Amino acid sequence: MSSIALAALAGLFAVISGVNDGGALLATGLKIPSIRPVTGVLMMMAAVALVPSVTHQVAITFTTRLATMEGPDGQVALAVAVLSALTVVMFLSNRGRPTSLTLAIVGALTGADLGWGVPVSYGGVVFVLGVAMAAPFVGALLAVPVRILLVRLAHGRTLRWWHRAGFTLQCLAYAANDGQKMLAVFMLAFGLSDAPLSTCVAVAGLFGAGAVYGLPRAGRLLSREILASRPLHGVTAELATGTAVIGCAAIGAPVSMTQTIAGSLIGAGAAESVKRVRWHAAMKIVFAWMLTLPVSALLAGAAALIVRGVMA
Repeated sequence: MSSIALAALAGLFAVISGVNDGGALLATGLKIPSIRPVTGVLMMMAAVALVPSVTHQVAITFTTRLATMEGPDGQVALAVAVLSALTVVMFLSNRGRPTSLTLAIVGALTGADLGWGVPVSYGGVVFVLGVAMAAPFVGALLAVPVRILLVRLAHGRTLRWWHRAGFTLQCLAYAANDGQKMLAVFMLAFGLSDAPLSTCVAVAGLFGAGAVYGLPRAGRLLSREILASRPLHGVTAELATGTAVIGCAAIGAPVSMTQTIAGSLIGAGAAESVKRVRWHAAMKIVFAWMLTLPVSALLAGAAALIVRGVMA
């Protein structure tokens, strides 16, 4: 597969990640005017560009513990995995079932490896899935003490300062964890073992373009459908999510930022009253998450088998 085609595919993945994740990151603070959407997008882009120079452990997890795609055949398998992940995410999103692109790429990389006949590190897959499943619950649990703290300390204008701190923490957490799936695809596509600044800047630019496009839809989902969100809920979710996701990054475990945000919002609302949470909407999202990984794995595995047979 040509390097141009792989570069285009990696770029498309970064744009779709921005559409899927960028709006979700901004959604929690839409009702607090202390950070404008344009400023928020620029902050996210800066974090995505710069944080990998400090740590790109999660990207290494993707490229070494989940995928062993080397050489020309490996590049074809990578293309199959990325296209399968994007297909599943766009299919579910177009039917009102937004899901996790992180779960999709984890499943697709595993399925493509199996379909291509490459050994799979099942221990690595189980580790990643275990942490990914736990992250939304950790976010929900952390939201309870964070909300108690904010009720005592955040009054009037001080809530805006907490929002700025929470959003900054969330941006850093995303760049250190979930956002590195984009970097991992570039690293696999071009055989990189490190995270050059030029590559990270390119990823950040493509992510930012997708975030601008995806803001209205993703923001509406998280800030209105799961919960009739108030400013306090949003700031609580930012602080809880950032803390949980940075903790996962410290052990090199990729988790979905959107899943963790949703869990933190549910925790923030339920801490006030379980009636605040729109459980029907929340369960639709959970059902989409449950479908994403196995469907992505099956689709990528079947596609890899077909392509391998054609190329044989």
